[in-house]
Amino acid sequence: MNTAPATYPIGTPGTPWGEEERAEWLSRQTRHRSYESEVLSAIGRLSPRFDVQEYGRLEYGSDVYPLMAIRSREWHEDLPVVLVTGGVHGYETSGVHGALQFIDQHGADYAGRVNVLVAPCVSPWGYERIHRWNANAIDPNRSFHDDSPAEEAAALMRLVAPLRDRVLLHIDLHETTDTDETEFRPALAARDGKPFEPGGIPDGFYLVDDSENPQPEFQQALIEAVEPVTHIAPADDKGELFGSPMVARGVIQYPLQKLGLCAGMTDARYRTTTEVYPDSPRATPEQCNTAQAVAVCAAIDYALAHRQ
Repeated sequence: MNTAPATYPIGTPGTPWGEEERAEWLSRQTRHRSYESEVLSAIGRLSPRFDVQEYGRLEYGSDVYPLMAIRSREWHEDLPVVLVTGGVHGYETSGVHGALQFIDQHGADYAGRVNVLVAPCVSPWGYERIHRWNANAIDPNRSFHDDSPAEEAAALMRLVAPLRDRVLLHIDLHETTDTDETEFRPALAARDGKPFEPGGIPDGFYLVDDSENPQPEFQQALIEAVEPVTHIAPADDKGELFGSPMVARGVIQYPLQKLGLCAGMTDARYRTTTEVYPDSPRATPEQCNTAQAVAVCAAIDYALAHRQ
């Protein structure tokens, strides 16, 4: 795995970025892939079987992105809601395509049992540029709170607000990649004027539970379901995954709402964030997408079986 540079090429070490540094950072971002051809086209193909809606539009200069959600066609007001989100960090590819694979291959299996709502690509600008942040150098996945500075987060919260009290399960699909260590964490430290502290990248799949509302049996059900698809990340020599104590096999905990994370945006009883490792020589893109879809199905099956 490549190591991070000693200093980030933008800004002055120890000094948070101002407008000049943010502008320089933005000038270095280039489009690598197409949201329209890779994501919107796939959503369009689902429209004969599911309801598709535009829940907002992002405008960054001349770039305009419709934000799209996919809903169960047979929506029943007396059923609980399952919320599936992907691409909150746009560069995390299997979050987007795993969400689409789930709804395409398995979404209809839950008709009449739950209402499924999928937002497969929350951050399309980041998807196209294979980046963690939005165009304002803001991390959407730290922005799910009142007066959010990220329109990606604010738009999704507006979509979910009328359903917030009915969400039984929210599963947010992510990846941990080698570039977290070589680019995104160094950029974060530089942006905030803090020292970069090198860490390790877990080799395998893991989950982030909510430390304020832990559901250990639920998390382990997902780990067991995903293991036949891709390997589970072992703890490092400190007993940690990505700097956090491993509380159970393949599981760490964060205070989801306190940190403004997407998975904490509702009061759902069952909440989790998946973390797939696409840079492993033991995992293919197809395995990563399938692992995400399998995790969603396992999460729904568990939530329905243990619904109170």
